[in-house]
Amino acid sequence: MSVKVRVPSPLRQLTAGASEVDVDGATVAQALRDLDQRFPGFAARLFEPSGGLRHFVNVYRNDEDIRAAAGLETPLQAGDDLSIVPAVAGGLLSVA
Repeated sequence: MSVKVRVPSPLRQLTAGASEVDVDGATVAQALRDLDQRFPGFAARLFEPSGGLRHFVNVYRNDEDIRAAAGLETPLQAGDDLSIVPAVAGGLLSVA
């Protein structure tokens, strides 16, 4: 199913400047993996080597923090919006 991902400014270099892109996935994890397949480089910036989200990366489904839901296994429905929001202080979200 298709969901929209809102891409923060530091990562738009990966999407040729697009602030929103469509991806497929039944869960947040699947959608973010599809994002990385379509636009390589996202996984290294979003995920720890263990597979969890980096501590300075917040993801919201329809304005709800996924950490308050089921985390990466939060289910998605067609038309949902995912927002990637880097923490205000710290982090290496824009590493080359």
